[in-house]
Amino acid sequence: MTMASSWLIFSLLFIGLRAADGFLNYDVDFCVFNSSRPDDIEYIYSKFYNKVEFTRFSSKVNRYVGYTEYGIYQANHFNNDPEEISRRSQEKERVCQYSVDLYFSTILDKSVRPKVSLQAVTLSDGRHPNMLVCGVYDFYPRPISVSWLRDGHKVTSDVTSTDELADADWYYQLQSHLEYTPRSGESISCVVEHISLREPLVTTWDPAIPESERNKIVIGASGLTLGLTLSLAGFIYYKKKAGGRTLVPTETSWT
Repeated sequence: MTMASSWLIFSLLFIGLRAADGFLNYDVDFCVFNSSRPDDIEYIYSKFYNKVEFTRFSSKVNRYVGYTEYGIYQANHFNNDPEEISRRSQEKERVCQYSVDLYFSTILDKSVRPKVSLQAVTLSDGRHPNMLVCGVYDFYPRPISVSWLRDGHKVTSDVTSTDELADADWYYQLQSHLEYTPRSGESISCVVEHISLREPLVTTWDPAIPESERNKIVIGASGLTLGLTLSLAGFIYYKKKAGGRTLVPTETSWT
């Protein structure tokens, strides 16, 4: 599946208050990852003063970096302390590895296959349907890719899509719209790629009568057939009754 990996971040916030005219000094531990493999996890320890980050330790470079004059001074001081660097290096395993494994085992490796519907929409000007709507529903997690194929070729224009919208039940949905001019014999498909799918889910547009319309036609035809059958049965019954009667002449008085 060709889908960009999204970086996941969680943080453990440790705040140390130093009430000096209302200014705030605090430290933040970050774990940045896109898998549970140790090489894909970065541990970051940042120090802030009054919302300004002045120094940071990153496990990727295994040292501190300063962002202000005071932060550079602090970074040099910490980098010259082997015990401090060793302690920060161990925090990656202690803080991040356990938490990342827990997140993946309980939440992040869970996925739900999307449901797809494909239908034509008639524009308000009353012309023939010239917009297809591919609705993708009830999928998890959020990252997803929706594209269009026309006669096997990817469509790169006249396509608009909504953002992935949360359903308030941990699922997501979106809609993709394709404006098109129908051509005889062509094939148009909506292609969905998601982590829950082993291969892309391809839904091809069928320009035949929709199922709801077919049902109406079937019901109408059945009603018509039943009506004709009852009418024919009534006519036959009437003919049989009329054929069995004996006609008795009546006397006519002449004056």
